[in-house]
Amino acid sequence: MHSVSLPDLIEIVPLDKPVRAEVTVPGSKSITNRALILAALGDGERNLQGALWSEDTQVMVECLQELGFMVNVAADPDEFCNRSITVYGMGGKVPRGGTIEQPLELFVGNAGTAARFLAALVCLGEGVYRLHGVPRMHERPQAALFQALRALGYRVDAANDKLPAMVHGAGPRAAKCRVSIEESSQFASALLLGSQRGGWQVEIVGENAEESPYVVMTLHLMKRFERPINFFAIEPDASSGSYFLGAGWLMLRRPCYSTTPASVQLQTHAHEILAHLRLNSTSVANWPSSRWQVDAAFPGYLRFPEKISRNGQLGDSIMTAIVLAPFAGRPVRFTDLGRLRLQECERVAALRTELTKSGVEVLEHGESLTILPSNSSPHGAEIETYNDHRMAMCFAILGLKVPGIKIKNPSCVKKTFPNFFQKLAAHPPAGLGAVILEARSGKPLRGEDLFAE
Repeated sequence: MHSVSLPDLIEIVPLDKPVRAEVTVPGSKSITNRALILAALGDGERNLQGALWSEDTQVMVECLQELGFMVNVAADPDEFCNRSITVYGMGGKVPRGGTIEQPLELFVGNAGTAARFLAALVCLGEGVYRLHGVPRMHERPQAALFQALRALGYRVDAANDKLPAMVHGAGPRAAKCRVSIEESSQFASALLLGSQRGGWQVEIVGENAEESPYVVMTLHLMKRFERPINFFAIEPDASSGSYFLGAGWLMLRRPCYSTTPASVQLQTHAHEILAHLRLNSTSVANWPSSRWQVDAAFPGYLRFPEKISRNGQLGDSIMTAIVLAPFAGRPVRFTDLGRLRLQECERVAALRTELTKSGVEVLEHGESLTILPSNSSPHGAEIETYNDHRMAMCFAILGLKVPGIKIKNPSCVKKTFPNFFQKLAAHPPAGLGAVILEARSGKPLRGEDLFAE
C-alpha cells in the first residue's frame, strides 16, 4: 500500500489560518504495552481493542510470539495505526527459554517498555533468555531493575548492567525487592506487572515514588485485569494528541498564559481549553478521560504557567509544551527534566540545541530549561531529530507556524505514530491540510508518501 517511503528531509509549510478539525490519534503506547503483558499473564483469551500498532508495540507483540504466546492481530476499522489484538494467556506461565549456549533471543529495538517489562516477565519462565536491542537501547539504564530481579533470586548477566542481557528464568518465587525509579518508572512497572504471578513484594523508592503517574497507571491496569474480562478498550494516546492540540493553540496565536498555580490548572483548565479548541480550531477525537495518562492534563498547561514540571505534571508532552513556549508571551521554566536525558536521545540537550538553531533563546540550568519569549519571530532551520520520534513531531508542529522548518529523518515517528505526517496533511476535518514538501526538490508529497515505515 505504501510504495514510497518518507524522504530523509522534509519541509513543513506553515498554515495561514486556524483549521477546524477533529483528529483521531492512535491508541496509548503505555497502556497497550502494559495490557499486552497483563493479557499474556492472564487466564485464556483477552481482546485488546484500539491497541497502538507502531514500532514499539510491534516489538512487544513479536517478542511475545517469539516466547511462544499465541497473539492474533487484526485491522482496526476506525484508525489505520491501531489494531485489535487477541492474546491467549497461559494462566501465569511463561514458555520455556533456551540454554546458556543457545538462549531464546528477544529483540526489543529501542522500546524501553519492551526491554524492561520483558526482562521481568521472562523471570517467570524456565531457561535462558537474551534481550538485546538497537545501540541506543544498549546505552539506556537498566541497573535498578536488574538489581531488583537479583534481589528476588533471579540471575541476570549483563555487562555494566545494560543490554544485552542474559536473564535466567526460575519461575515464580515469593520474595521481596526494592527498586528505585530515579532513572525510570518503567523499572517499577516491570516488577509490578509480574508481581502477582511471581509472588513478588515490590517496594518502590525514589522521587515521587507513591504518585509516579506511570506507576499509578500500571496499578490501575492491574486491577482492571484482575477481573474476568475478555474485552479491553485502549484509549487514544494523549502524548500523541498533544501535537494536534498544540497546533490548534499555535494557530490561534493566543498567548493565554496564567498566574494560576499549575496544580490547580490540572483540574480547572483542561476542559476549558479543549472546548475552546473544539469550537475554534483543532481538537482530538475521544480525548482520554480516565486520568490514567498524565498527558491527558496537557490542554490545561496551554495556559503556560511560569513553571511546568516533568515530575507528575506532564509526561512526554512536556516536550510539546517546550517547543510551543516561545509563543507563550513570557518566560516559562520547565523543571525536573533529568529523565529526558536517558530516553530515545539526550532530549534536554536536543531541545536546547534545535530551538537555539531556530532562533529561540533557551537557558539550561541543571535539569531545567527556561524558554524566553521571542523578541523576533523564530526562523527556519534544519532540525536534527536524533532518531527520536518526539523531536520530529514537536518540531513539525513548530513548522506549521514558522517558515522554513525542515525535519531530518522524519521516518523515526514510526516508533509510536507511523501516520503522523499523514494526519498533518489530510484534508480537514480528519487532518490539518498541511502541505509537506520533499525539502531538496520542493516537490509536495502525497498522502501515500507520508507513512513512516
